[in-house]
Formats: sequence, structure tokens, C-alpha cells
Amino acid sequence: MRRSAGHRLDLRPRRIPGGDRGGGSVDPADPGDRVPVSASDKQGSLSFGAEAAAYERGRPSYPPEAIDWLLPTAAQRVLDLGAGTGKLTVRLVERGLDVVAVDPIPEMLEVLSHSLPETPALLGTAEEIPLPDNSVDSVLVAQAWHWFDPKRATQEIARVLRPGGRLGLVWNTRDERMGWVKDLGTIIGQEHDPLGDEVTLSDPFTDVERHQVEWTSYLTPQALIDLVASRSYCITSPTEVRTRTLEKVRELLATHPALANSTGLALPYITVGIRATLS
Repeated sequence: MRRSAGHRLDLRPRRIPGGDRGGGSVDPADPGDRVPVSASDKQGSLSFGAEAAAYERGRPSYPPEAIDWLLPTAAQRVLDLGAGTGKLTVRLVERGLDVVAVDPIPEMLEVLSHSLPETPALLGTAEEIPLPDNSVDSVLVAQAWHWFDPKRATQEIARVLRPGGRLGLVWNTRDERMGWVKDLGTIIGQEHDPLGDEVTLSDPFTDVERHQVEWTSYLTPQALIDLVASRSYCITSPTEVRTRTLEKVRELLATHPALANSTGLALPYITVGIRATLS
């Protein structure tokens, strides 16, 4: 599906009829991570540093099909912008690409560098990328576009991209058609989604396309707790709210028929990707 530059592209996972997970709709995951981009919210994004280890343990990776779709065929040098602990970075390095990771949070980059000591990891933001002009073939942004000032970030990304380069955005969203996953969403809370389920990529980007992949992440009960603990909503909540939220997750794990006494969980995701070409 294509849109011309400057048009909004719907980010909502499509309603998929049938399937082996039952009926119902698919809701965006981790809405608590999608908060308005203001000065205080920018500071909120830095709060992830306090839970970098939990973020790394609990957050899912990204399916190979989605990554392949985002990357240009001939890409060699790729910027992972807002790389965090390197959930996407490691998948790019595995492909033999020349990858540079940029993130504003030192604690996140420390975790990334421990896993990928040979990969350049630079402190920086989407609005001030510490790379020269025309230096990368592709810029990928995983689970982080909502933290950026889109106008400034778009121009800065265009600056570091080579002519004809590609910008790729990707989000993992929980598939809440499964009963316990919907119950988890109720515990976490359905907060305001500032993206409005849409993203706008303006000039100089064209040929905007959308893609989605269904897949399953397998994790332990503790990893699910880490996943919840790493969400910005949980990190920035008062201690009593954070404690109560995690207690409810533990109760869900202990009492839900699909989860009780289980040592492994299957958490279904829909990964939504957006790609656009620098004109």
C-alpha cells in the first residue's frame, strides 16, 4: 500500500478475520509507551535508563520478515536510530550490515555495547544525529518514533541518508484477540495514543508503504513481568502504583487457566512497518 509524501498512513493493525486465535479486534500494544512529545515527555523517555536491564530481558525482538521488508536490497550501512538496548541492532548485525546505533540514554547503550562490542554506539537524538551528511543507506526506527519531534527528525534523517535511501519505522503491537493478552492489556491500562494510529512522513520522503507481520514471542513468566516493568507508564508511576501493577500481572500469571503453572508463555504480536524513500 502506497501513499504520496505528506499523507498520513494508518498504523493500526488490520482486523484479521478468522485465524486460530479467535475473533475480535487487534489493539495497539504498550499504549503507555506512546505519550505526547513535550518537554516533560522527552524527559520521560530518558526514564528508560533506570530499567535498561528489564527492557533488555522483557522486550521482544522483531521478526525477520519485517526487517527484510524495511531494508533496501542493496543497503550496506544502516543507522538504528533510538536503538535502546539493541533489540533491532543485533538483527541488523546478524545480516552482516555495517550498523551504527544512536540513542540518548547512556544506560541503554551500555547494555547494547555489552552485547555488540564491535558496533559503534553513539549518544544522540533524532533531532541531532551525530553522523555526517549522506552517510547511511537506511535509517531504521524501532518502537521509538513517538518520542521524536517528527518535523525536525524527518529533516535530520534526510540529511544523513544517501540519495535514494530509505527510512523504515517499526512497532511491535500485542495481538489482543487471545483472552489472557486482553486481560494483560486491561491491567496495564489503555492510555492515550498520541500517534492517533497514524504517522505522517513529509517531504523529502515519497513512496510511503505499510506492511504487517503476525508472529509469536516465546518468553518466561519473569520476562513478562520485566516487559511490563520496562514500560514508561510503569517506570514513571509512583512506587505504590508500580507495585500494584506488577502484583496484578503476577496474579494473572498465577490464576489464569492458560497461564497457571506454565513455565513458558506464547505472546502473539502484530508487527507494523512503515517505509519511505528519500526523493
